[in-house]
Order: sequence, then structure tokens, then C-alpha cells
Amino acid sequence: MADEVPDHVGLAQLPTEVMRVLRGLDPVAQWARRAEAGIDGPMFQRDPAFLATFVPYMALFASYFDAEVRGFEVLPARGPMLLVGNHSGGTLTPDTSALFAAWYRERGLESPLYGLAFDAMFGIPGVRSLMRKMGQLPANMETAGAALDRNGAVLVYPGGEHEVFRPWTDRNRIDFNGRKGFVRLALRKLVPVVPVVGHGGHESTIVLTRGNRLAEFCGLDRVRVTTFPILLQIPWGISPGGWPSIPLPAKIVVQFLEPLDWTGYGAEAADDPDVVDRCYDEITTVMQDTLTELARERPCPVASRLGSLVGRPFNAAAGWLNPVRPHR
Repeated sequence: MADEVPDHVGLAQLPTEVMRVLRGLDPVAQWARRAEAGIDGPMFQRDPAFLATFVPYMALFASYFDAEVRGFEVLPARGPMLLVGNHSGGTLTPDTSALFAAWYRERGLESPLYGLAFDAMFGIPGVRSLMRKMGQLPANMETAGAALDRNGAVLVYPGGEHEVFRPWTDRNRIDFNGRKGFVRLALRKLVPVVPVVGHGGHESTIVLTRGNRLAEFCGLDRVRVTTFPILLQIPWGISPGGWPSIPLPAKIVVQFLEPLDWTGYGAEAADDPDVVDRCYDEITTVMQDTLTELARERPCPVASRLGSLVGRPFNAAAGWLNPVRPHR
């Protein structure tokens, strides 16, 4: 028949069709496309009504660790401010839940706390919507700057996935991996910088390795992820991070430190490498000193938490579950 396609044309197209099918089967590529779409959505979708319902669950999770958040009295009365924390606890990051729950308990839902999150999280169905309603924003200078311009408090973990999946042997170490974008942001926006140090969260899970080479092999750089962590988890034993697991009950303490005032350098100092390095060294030093002191105060967070449970029922967490108060 005249309209039949010659066999050699079909064979020539075969590699293209195979590649199309393989691309469709590539989960990382699909993840990257979803993340890109999620990041491009409306920037600010924080939902106070949702938070009023969700924060008590964050508080309940924090109560499993008998989490304490100290130092609210040193914070500026209102924003803008940049909160800079060390990231701990693997996939679950329990100290982050403790911080959010305590923030809204103390300051009310009318005092927003915005968090900067991995791009990859915005590519996970269901998680993306939850994060947006909580006030989570993609971790970049544009969105962080916009939140500060709205007089918001912005929480950033400069160490990102590098720090949150640091090996268990480095659990009491501040490790921002040399990332200094937050310093340039604070200098450019002339805002106070509040160091936030968490201890105990990184003993709720045991990270064996970050899995950097495995992440590279899997092409996770397409979702701006450099780790494929391997953890020792309950009940799976040695297993990949991200699998549902039971965290160890470690006593968690989160400490706000006195704000650092870098405004005297001027906004133009954001482009001065010497000033940026000086500020980076200042904040990492004060945070490391505090983390070291918290580790001395409670060297065995898991044993401390288990000991506190002896003779005390789990519902001792009721203090965390008070209704969220309006802003005073």
C-alpha cells in the first residue's frame, strides 16, 4: 500500500521511542518536574486555620522527645528577623517540629514563622500542600528576602541535607558545609540574626553515611539533593533514609541565643567576602560553643528521656497541647 511506512523509518525511530519510555520510567526525572511545578506556585500560602489544627500534632510529636525550647525572651518583639539553626534528626527533624509548636504557642498564629525548605520536598504529592500551608518556602534568596520584606521571621538551616544527614559520630558538630548565602541575605536586608541551637535531635536516629556517591549515581542533583543517606533504623535495621521508622526517644533542647547585629557593616557588605567570612565564623563559633555546652549538660539524651519516663505516664506532654494562643 502506498501509505505504508517503510521498515527502515520505524527502526530509525526506535531509539527515540525507547528513550521516551525510559524517561517516563525515571522516578527522579518525574520528581524533578513535580518539584519545579511546586516551586513555581504562589509564594505565600500560609494558612492560619490549618495551623490551628496542625500545630497540636506537631506538639504531640515533640512531646515524645520531652522537647524544651528555651530563650524566647531574647528574641526581638517582632520581625523581620533571620533565625539560623543547625539541622538534625534525619528525615523527621523533630527539633523543627518542637520549634514551630513552641513558636506558635508563645507568639500566636498572627506572628508568622516562615521556613526555608528543600526544593525536593515540593515535588512530593501531599507534602507540598502541607508545607505551603505551614508557611514553608523554597530555599532561595528571592523567597527568603520577600518573607523578610513582609516583616516575617524566617527560619533557615544553612547546612541543609548535608547537615541533617551528618554521620552520628558528628552529632554534636555544627556543619553548614561552608554555605554562606544566609550571611549575605542578612547583611543585604539589615535584619537581626538569631542563632538557634538544637541538641538531642540527632540522637533520635543513627546516620551511618550521607551516601553522597550513591546520590550522584542516582542523579539526585536534578532535585538539588546531594545525599542518599543510609541509617540504622527501627524496625528495619540498616536501611535508606526516608523509610517510615520509629525514632529513638531522645531528650531535645532547642536554645535561642542573643541576636547578632550585623547592620553596622551596611548592606553593601553583602558583596564583601571578608565581611561575609567574618560573620560566618562568628555565628558558627557561638553556635558550636552552645552545642558543646548542651552536650555537656546532657551527654546521653536517649538515656535521659527514658529515665524521665520511669514512673511518669506519657501524657505528661499535656503542657505542650494547650490551645494556640492569639498574639499578645
